[in-house]
Amino acid sequence: MQKENSKERCLFGTDGVRDIANQGLMTPEMALRLGRAFIRYLVESGIPRPRIALGRDTRKSGMMLESALAAGMASAGADVLILGVIPTPGVSFAIQNLAAEGGAVISASHNPAEYNGIKFLDGQGFKLSDNAELIIEDIFEDSFTDEWRPGGASIGGIRRVPNMLENYAKRIASLSEYGENLPRSIIFDCAHGAASVVMPLVLKEIGIQFPLIGAEPNGLNINESVGVMHLEHLINCVTSNKSSVGIAYDGDADRVLIVDGLGRLIDGDIMLWVLGRWLAAKNGLGTGVVATVMTNGALEKNLAEDGIPLFRCSVGDRYVLEKMKECDAYLGGEQSGHIIAFPYTNTGDGLCTAFLFFKACNALDENIDTLIDRFKPYPQLLKNIKLAKGVTVAREAIQNATAEALQRLDGRGRVLIRPSGTEAVLRLFVEAYDEELTKKTMMFLVEFFRVHAKEKRYDN
Repeated sequence: MQKENSKERCLFGTDGVRDIANQGLMTPEMALRLGRAFIRYLVESGIPRPRIALGRDTRKSGMMLESALAAGMASAGADVLILGVIPTPGVSFAIQNLAAEGGAVISASHNPAEYNGIKFLDGQGFKLSDNAELIIEDIFEDSFTDEWRPGGASIGGIRRVPNMLENYAKRIASLSEYGENLPRSIIFDCAHGAASVVMPLVLKEIGIQFPLIGAEPNGLNINESVGVMHLEHLINCVTSNKSSVGIAYDGDADRVLIVDGLGRLIDGDIMLWVLGRWLAAKNGLGTGVVATVMTNGALEKNLAEDGIPLFRCSVGDRYVLEKMKECDAYLGGEQSGHIIAFPYTNTGDGLCTAFLFFKACNALDENIDTLIDRFKPYPQLLKNIKLAKGVTVAREAIQNATAEALQRLDGRGRVLIRPSGTEAVLRLFVEAYDEELTKKTMMFLVEFFRVHAKEKRYDN
């Protein structure tokens, strides 16, 4: 039985361990040690010889880190099942399909190609809790780790598992009822990432042809001018080709954003609104829908009109999952496009979400091109303040800025200030009932933190 840990995590961020590949936290040596620490954690949790499903995205550094991570896990006594390039939700699917006791994904998600990362999943395909990651960090730092080496028959094995990508593709294809619920024309933007290898299989299984863009990975172009981080490319393709809808993924395909036929963004909030009503009408929805503090207030208002409550949690799909379990909710997600829908998936799954969204729109007789107008989102602004190397913003400064901003809003909006869990930036978020108030409040926050960040470059 593992004890609760009250420390703060140092290696793990909001989505695993991440750094520039072959530097810092993402060297082969670090990957090997992380793999050993993860397996020791599982062994001490009562799993004597864990089987681990291991997948990666399309980054050039992926094979290097795959070799090191697999070696570390085998060194600690695990049997490692290599899946190759596959979306993060595909690894979650494989864990359940192979009856594995855990999983690992080598990916830096939406980050540029020079980055990479490692995240771990449990035996149900869920992301690990904060406490589990803290325990792994303690093991990682323990000098005894290097002495803890099984020998002989207790050393783990490494083998490649064929056909898992095809099995995952069949699972996704089945959600569309083999094309019956799909719009007339769809453009899929695969971000030159893991979706590039699975989407052709999904469409072949469905028996339909739709254009793919961002589907030519070369190891160095993942997320480059395509995918959820660069929607302008997909928007241009949808509008110029007069397509019904566009679908954009990130590097490991656990996120999805949608572009309607008019070239407008349908984000995670609107998807939750549609999926929430569909699931409630279909088979009940537990106690409601879970979303983060960044979620637009219009989602809460619109769901309430159908008697569906909204529960908020911290930013990060792991916290969405924890809140879903706590509240007995079957649906949760983030504005950024991480959506979890029980029982279809146990982690954010961009492919699953997109096909469920079309299924829901068909069942509810929704016109996708009118969703944004009817949702009526409140004005929001999000700005990232880049922090100079070694600079941190004091908690007291964040508290003071928050208090002043809320006073200016006078009950007519919300504000959130938080350091990023994956980048050296401070994230500023403002939502208000009118656009002018939103802009003025954000201008105040930017000026407030100009001195505290000691950095004068800002990103929208």
